[in-house]
Amino acid sequence: MTALSIFLVSLIQGITEFLPVSSSGHLILLPSLSGLADQGQTADVAAHLGTLAAVVLYLRQDLIKMTFSLLPSETKNKADRRIVGMLILASLPVIVAGLAVELAAPSVLRLAVTVAAANLVFAVWLFWADRQPVRYRLHEGGNQFDWSQLTLRQSLLIGFAQIFALIPGASRSGVTMTMARHLGIDRLTAARFSLLLSIPVISGAAVVKMASLVKADTPPDIPALAAIILLSFLFALGAIRWMMGWLAKASFTLFVIYRLGLGIILFGLIAGGVIS
Repeated sequence: MTALSIFLVSLIQGITEFLPVSSSGHLILLPSLSGLADQGQTADVAAHLGTLAAVVLYLRQDLIKMTFSLLPSETKNKADRRIVGMLILASLPVIVAGLAVELAAPSVLRLAVTVAAANLVFAVWLFWADRQPVRYRLHEGGNQFDWSQLTLRQSLLIGFAQIFALIPGASRSGVTMTMARHLGIDRLTAARFSLLLSIPVISGAAVVKMASLVKADTPPDIPALAAIILLSFLFALGAIRWMMGWLAKASFTLFVIYRLGLGIILFGLIAGGVIS
């Protein structure tokens, strides 16, 4: 891999993984728009590991509390134990659906027109959902969230919404935050729960891709992969911090505008024969 491709893959994966703008959609389009060769699954895995490390570091306090809540001797942190169960249940639908899609591998999901259409459709849904009144304010200030208010129905609906993320351009972060806002959950809680849900999903995707790489027996480019992991980590951590700061004072409208613009530009490029 060239230095430019390493930088671009890390930049796109790191910044877009947790923002509601679709990382997979951008990565699919990278070869067509930049002229670079497809980054391949090895680079995908490295980028996923970098972003996974970033979200784990950012959510370390939540994860530590949740881990301790699972100890048999722990009886006080019932809310933390409860949210662990909800995260597991909410992750099951997309894991099952993801395995099915991986086996079927429908080529239509890899088309640029799919990415363009998904950006437009899910941008409109996000805009509409973000206009819903806040009925459940779980954010208590700072990094404090009252997870006891999150219902099983809400967590399952958010989990099932992740299935849409199997469509390139839909955005896993986007659909989970959109569903949460659709249900009347405040923006910061929607983003926080989406970040928590990303951990099992990214981990699962990385494991599946690593398994296929082991079967292929492809010799890895260690320096390039290390660079992707590090850069993806730094870009992702910066993106998460920026997003949470933005949502503390503003709406999702900025992301809606970006996705509408991206979708329109992509359809223009498709019509002009630049990408297909």
